Amino acid sequence: MSDAPVLSLRGVRKRFGAVDALAGVDLDVHRGEVLALVGDNGAGKSTLVKSIAGALTPDAGSYAFEGRDVRISSPHVASQLGIATVYQDLAICDNLDVVANVFLGRELVRRPLAGRLRRLSQPGMEARTRAVLDSLSVGLRDLRRPVSGLSGGQRQAVAVARAVLWGSKLVLLDEPTAALGVEQTDMVLELVSALRARGLAVIVISHNLSDVFRVADRIAVLRLGRNAGTFVRGETTPDAVVAAITGGRTLSGALA
Repeated sequence: MSDAPVLSLRGVRKRFGAVDALAGVDLDVHRGEVLALVGDNGAGKSTLVKSIAGALTPDAGSYAFEGRDVRISSPHVASQLGIATVYQDLAICDNLDVVANVFLGRELVRRPLAGRLRRLSQPGMEARTRAVLDSLSVGLRDLRRPVSGLSGGQRQAVAVARAVLWGSKLVLLDEPTAALGVEQTDMVLELVSALRARGLAVIVISHNLSDVFRVADRIAVLRLGRNAGTFVRGETTPDAVVAAITGGRTLSGALA
């Protein structure tokens, strides 16, 4: 893990009417690191991720990406920087196949046959899709199968492959194992580990502390829109993290 953060946030604030959704949040994530972002409902997790993804504009605070001050004013700006977000709904088209979803909106085309008529470079797109899935250790045999026929874990893999293919440096995953069975959850957690092995920075939002303790390097807790603690996985316990989430005490009686 590199010492310099890929993304560094300081004093990020976002207010909705009388509600402080974020009240001065700091956050760092590094290359080759999985940072889990946890907290109760209403803690500010989704607001923070949408602010990083460019879907929301914070009211105050500073952002640095790869050591350079930036303003993430839109999802397009976030994408140009190398920030990819995989939301819980995945934003994939069920009626299209794997290749079409990976290249959605960025299709490769051959030289025009005549005038402005262009043909898609199907072999090229399929080869690149296969290469990125193989690099993530995702075994999908039929890339021309509509994604509606894939399992939940495989659909996550398609969405992540799309993010990786376009040179992302930071991947945000919103509840990637929600509503998945044991086998599919294992597949997704292995996928997260594969992103770390590629040297990407990864932020995972999750309510499942079992999954968090399996895959995260550090765990950042938000409570009522504020930082409530950051923990190194190997140096803490689920009790301590839960205490930070709830504002309570650990079983040993120490205030989190």
